[in-house]
Amino acid sequence: MTAYLNALGLICSLGDDRAQVARTLFAGDTSGVRTESGWVPERSLPVAGVRSALPQIPVALSEQSSRNNQLLLAAALQIETEIGQAIAQYGRERIGVILGTSTSGIDEASRGIARYLQDETFPSGYDYRQQELSAPASFLAAWLDLSGPTYVISTACTSSARALLSARRLLDMNLCDAVLCGGVDSLCKLTLNGFSSLEAVSSERCNPFSINRNGINIGEAAVLFLMTREATGEHRIALLGAGASSDAHHISAPEPSGRGARHAMQKALDNAQLRAGDIDYLNLHGTATLHNDSMESLAVNAVFPEGVPCSSTKPMTGHTLGAAGALEAALCWLALSPENRDRQLPPHVWDGQADTSLPALRWVEPGDSLRQDTPRRLMSNSFAFGGNNVSLIIGDGA
Repeated sequence: MTAYLNALGLICSLGDDRAQVARTLFAGDTSGVRTESGWVPERSLPVAGVRSALPQIPVALSEQSSRNNQLLLAAALQIETEIGQAIAQYGRERIGVILGTSTSGIDEASRGIARYLQDETFPSGYDYRQQELSAPASFLAAWLDLSGPTYVISTACTSSARALLSARRLLDMNLCDAVLCGGVDSLCKLTLNGFSSLEAVSSERCNPFSINRNGINIGEAAVLFLMTREATGEHRIALLGAGASSDAHHISAPEPSGRGARHAMQKALDNAQLRAGDIDYLNLHGTATLHNDSMESLAVNAVFPEGVPCSSTKPMTGHTLGAAGALEAALCWLALSPENRDRQLPPHVWDGQADTSLPALRWVEPGDSLRQDTPRRLMSNSFAFGGNNVSLIIGDGA
């Protein structure tokens, strides 16, 4: 079933709303990635944080106060009008909330527990519900007084991509008439120290698919789509297809040949009833780690033997972990939006020094654009720990 993505709210290091994000994205602007200290002991690291002030959590929901939920609220406020129209049309019990996250409010929880270990008392703002993985969806449903299916998916870096897939399934099963779906993750010491201990974090801006690549930059973002069966508004951007696989090769390392990634991409094509040659652009997972970029190059070359314009946007947004799948689908949405009058594509930002041991890919250069005729179809890849793989196809709906 085609599911229309009728509204989009987002916030990340590229900007505080979709217009600002689009401007910086298509310009290849990496200024949102800044080197900071204090996250990992005795080390300064580039991180892609949101620097602007965030909305305050309403007093009635103060027990759910966290940076994660503040980011989510910032995204939701951008599409509050469209959400209100959906509530009026469908009713609160027919609207679902399906989100992806990997952090939830763990930063607030870890600081609260640290205070307890020191003083044997929790700080006044601490609440155990802040750290529940379900917290973002529970908060959004409570804020909007929605009573449809509400849950969070946490499959590491595919979390929010799977949220979109699951949202479409709820519509297809007639369990909902509209779904608020996407993802949110916030910068916190737990993830930065965890990835640092895996020696996966770069001390420089990440450099995907370069011979000089040496790890990720971590970022934060919130993305919220309003998904329905019908198109509304000035565009007809839709989730045309989705494919998921699990190669279960290793708890953190991807399967080296890219078999699972290849299966996810092919399943998305089959689900959308498309061929590889129908795809106009591919947003790569492109983390800039040695193993991910190697296996993804092999997988992309196998699925797209004739090539496809592609780029990794993580040098601009950082790797937003549980929010990455929805964020990169949103970047594809922006490329298709009528607001993108020049039909620009996100450029591939790197040092230009290819790893010649890998298949050559067709990189998007600054100023490259989508073809003008429709339908246009864009694919986005997300790969996660445990061999969890998701590919989404976003495009012009019928």
